[in-house]
This record gives sequence, C-alpha cells and structure tokens, in this order.
Amino acid sequence: MDRALQILDYLYELGSPAGAYAIAKAVKAPLSTVYVTVDDLVEKNMLTRTADGAIWLGPRLYHYGLAYARSLDFMSVATHEMHDLCRQAGETVQVCGRDGDHMLVLAMADGPSHYQVASRVGTRVPLNWTASGRLLVGHLPAEERLELFARCARTSPTGRAVVDPRELSDAAGKAFSERLSIQVAESDYAVACIASPICNRDGACVATISIVLPEQKVMSDEGRYSEQVRASAARIEALMGWRDR
Repeated sequence: MDRALQILDYLYELGSPAGAYAIAKAVKAPLSTVYVTVDDLVEKNMLTRTADGAIWLGPRLYHYGLAYARSLDFMSVATHEMHDLCRQAGETVQVCGRDGDHMLVLAMADGPSHYQVASRVGTRVPLNWTASGRLLVGHLPAEERLELFARCARTSPTGRAVVDPRELSDAAGKAFSERLSIQVAESDYAVACIASPICNRDGACVATISIVLPEQKVMSDEGRYSEQVRASAARIEALMGWRDR
C-alpha cells in the first residue's frame, strides 16, 4: 500500500506520465518492485499505460475523485456560485484551492466568448504566480508567509511574477485584508485574474473564486469585476454558514 501511494503521489506531483525507471528512482525503490506494483495498479485501473509505455494515473482515480467531490457541500455551493458569476460577468470563472506550495484549479466555468484560458481543472502553479495563490496564504502570520514564499516562489513563464519573499508576503497580507487580489500577465501573457478569498468560520482562506479574462478588460472595467467577485465570495461564505448573510 505504501509503495502504491508513493507511485501515485509522484505522478500527481509530476503532472505527466513517467517511465518505470524514473518512478523507481524518484520513490527510491528497486525497479523490480516498481514493475510489480505498477502492473498490479494497471490491472486495477488505478494506473494506465500510454502508447509509448509510460505510466499515468488511471480512470478509476477519476471516478473516486468525482464521488469525493459530490460529497462536499462546499464544492456544490461554490460550483453553483461559480456558474452564476460566469453568467453575470460574461467571463471564465475558477474556484481554486491550495495544494502545498501550489495553487490548484478545483472547478471552472468557461465564459461565453471565444477567449480560451490555458489553466484548466487540475492545473497546479506556484503560489506566487497568481492572484488566488496570494490570497490562499494571506491569512497566515507574516513570518509564516515570508518563510513559505522564500521556499516556493518561482519565476513565471512571462517573467513578471514577483519572487521576492518580503514583497510577496506583504502583498498577500494586503490582498487578504482587502478581500481582493489582481494579477495581470504574471503567469500567462495578456491574461488577467481578479480573485476574492472564501474564508471559513476561523477566518482562514480555504479557497478563492476568480474571474479570468483578457488584461485589456481589467484596465477598462476593473471596478465592476472586483465588486462581482467579492460579492460571490461573500455569498459562498454565507451559504456555508461561515458569515452573517
């Protein structure tokens, strides 16, 4: 069981298929052991083999994930609000959460325009690349934020994401207190994101809801989008009983 979980965790963290040798090296296990474990997991549809023989996560895990998501009241409430905001704003909307040192896209509603957003459900990016990433740790004590960003901040594909830990820590705290975070072209060229935190009873940010749109639209109508996304986050909190209606 432990070895199987090591293999699954490695592939999940890697985010792409891998060969048995790479897996064995990563989990520090004998190649023969990895072969046996992988064969067993493939047989059970927990893993699958690609056309070139690489190993990837299997369809059975997807079904488990769907069952788990259905059991979560929060995701049901957040997904409903996400679709409402998508219709209201006329843009793509995402619900995101934290996965260690990364931001993870949990759910997504595509806007009605032909504008395509690169990040899809399951996308994981460093916390410092996105508006949501900063909000997800904004409730933490300043020194804890500083230590976290010193460890996990990475240069983004556009080169515009802030990597200085102190600047990131201050920005995260300020964005959280204002219940609004905006980033423009930090992770993807010409793409902007306006996000608001969803906080539980203890005041911790458990997720975010965000509008993802072309950067020129943010420049022209930032106030409207900011008001909409803040209101959506507040409604989710109220429906979950985490704040007064």
